[in-house]
Amino acid sequence: MPPGAKGELLDCAFAECPCVTMIRIVNLTLQRGPQRLLEHADLTLHAGQHVGLIGANGAGKSSLFALLRGELHADAGDCQLPADWRIAHMRQEVDTLERRAVDYVLDGDANLRRIQRALTAAEVAHDGSAIAALHTELDNADGYSADARARKLLAGLGFDATQMERAVGDFSGGWRMRLNLAQALMCPSELLLLDEPTNHLDLDAILWLEEWLKGYPGTLLLISHDRDFLDAVVDHVVHLEQQTLTLYRGGYSAFERARAERLAQQQQAFEKQQAQRAHMEDFIRRFKAKASKARQAQSRIKALERLEELAPAHIDSPFDFVFREADKVSSPLLDLSEGRLGYGERAVLEKVKLQLVPGARIGLLGPNGAGKSTLIKTLSGELEPLGGRLTRGENLAVGYFAQHQLDSLDPKASPLLHLARIAPAEREQTLRDFLGGFDFRGNRCDEPVLNFSGGEKARLALALIAWQKPNLLLLDEPTNHLDLEMRLALTLALQEFHGAVLVVSHDRQLLKSTTDEFLLVADGRVQAFDGDLDDYGRWLIDYRARQQPPSSSDSAERGDKTDKRAQRQAAAALRQQLAPRKKAADKLEKDLSGVHEKLAALETRLGDSALYEAARKDELRALLAEQAQLKAREAELEEAWLLALEELEALEAELGGAA
Repeated sequence: MPPGAKGELLDCAFAECPCVTMIRIVNLTLQRGPQRLLEHADLTLHAGQHVGLIGANGAGKSSLFALLRGELHADAGDCQLPADWRIAHMRQEVDTLERRAVDYVLDGDANLRRIQRALTAAEVAHDGSAIAALHTELDNADGYSADARARKLLAGLGFDATQMERAVGDFSGGWRMRLNLAQALMCPSELLLLDEPTNHLDLDAILWLEEWLKGYPGTLLLISHDRDFLDAVVDHVVHLEQQTLTLYRGGYSAFERARAERLAQQQQAFEKQQAQRAHMEDFIRRFKAKASKARQAQSRIKALERLEELAPAHIDSPFDFVFREADKVSSPLLDLSEGRLGYGERAVLEKVKLQLVPGARIGLLGPNGAGKSTLIKTLSGELEPLGGRLTRGENLAVGYFAQHQLDSLDPKASPLLHLARIAPAEREQTLRDFLGGFDFRGNRCDEPVLNFSGGEKARLALALIAWQKPNLLLLDEPTNHLDLEMRLALTLALQEFHGAVLVVSHDRQLLKSTTDEFLLVADGRVQAFDGDLDDYGRWLIDYRARQQPPSSSDSAERGDKTDKRAQRQAAAALRQQLAPRKKAADKLEKDLSGVHEKLAALETRLGDSALYEAARKDELRALLAEQAQLKAREAELEEAWLLALEELEALEAELGGAA
């Protein structure tokens, strides 16, 4: 680019620079209306990187995506993309309601549709030469497998065969967003831009999407508030903060650690960090004292300890609240026996037995549509059971959060008025202080919720629940629309809550940090799930395999049904053996990496010539002794790690044979 071009308006997505093999943002300024989002920002991303883009709501993440797509212009600076890159992105609107779902997804491959239209025209014109050339072009574009690939995407995102044939207009808003996601994944691309792709997905679909994105060969830019999803998919994080772009190596957890270290250097931040750490340590001690040896309990302890390490990265969070404690409690709070739950005459769940007592922490797992929301709606009183006995405690006070409650907020009322309506005798300043913990401050307290974002409405709904002193929280996807900071604040508030919690969530960090046990809702039953979320992921794979209908045209496959079931059972047994060994190998690798870091730091210190002066001989002797110990530890870990890898590879080979 000519030197004089710097500072000119630039359509980023169409930057003509064939030599560029990366995304380069140089001295970029971006403004939307009166708000300056970026100022003199610099960033370089290389082809093939998977990058998470994070930052506070309104910081400019979606605007940066629009800039990359060429829908916005930079106010100053340069933004360069390879001229031949194809860009795919997840649209936020749907404009073809009459299209079949599978056709709508296929529309994501614009080149395929162009070839198909040209082929139809050539066939009408009986142009044999053009027909032959277009069939070759169709083959090169993988056109013959396109319908099967589109259906595979839809199945992964939770659509069944019947739904794939329905019109787009038949689906609700959340399912239309799934169609937009499938359409983006269908589009061949070198750059994939995904803005909150997990917002309308359940845990099943998120686990499937993780695996798909891990295999995506192009450059991925992902906006997400799901920390486990980010950790699984991205290898770099870009933090948009104070109008700058900062690139961190590693996943989201690595970003949190790096940011925590930086913030801890500031004295005021450090003091708050120490207070928060003391609080977390106290909570862990109390939990350990009553935790059983069950795998889920141990998994939660580890999640809490990790949260303790990472919490300091969020000490500047605008959110700080608790659920006010109930004045009275009953035990049990709820008792459901032989429950038959469903809608009208149609039962979704049978013979449900569930007792909720104060202090219970339960996460609901299960495939999409299995009945998790049906169970929560029944417990909340929104649905009456079709049969069985449901007994409510005398002092039961339910705090129920579901997505439809956001729509029940009064659009003309402010957050302050919403709270004043349920606490008319309370001082206004007390209400304002409480709302401040949910980041409704100053004028924002008095503005009508009509133009609030989904995240702001969700925060207000949670604030109203927290004020009313519930002793039972029923939470159906409470993190939808919430950003990372608010999710952490909700996690901490749930840990402080002394009542019972029953939660459905696709946010694995929330589940791991706030629940003691899982219930599995599947096949019309509610049963205890003895395992953690990794076990649930493996259960889902087997469950989906069982749900696949047999091929009507393959009699040999039906004849081998018993053999295939035995193979699946053998493969499942091998996977059970594989998981702990992989975990052990990963731990050894992590420990070895830690020793390498310590050795590198030690060798840097030993490189100081002043260390070899006579006055410092004791210090030198101590450092050399430490170096010898670390090298011995390094050799020990290296041998153990290599042995673990050999065992793991042998088991994986056996697993491949069983599959």
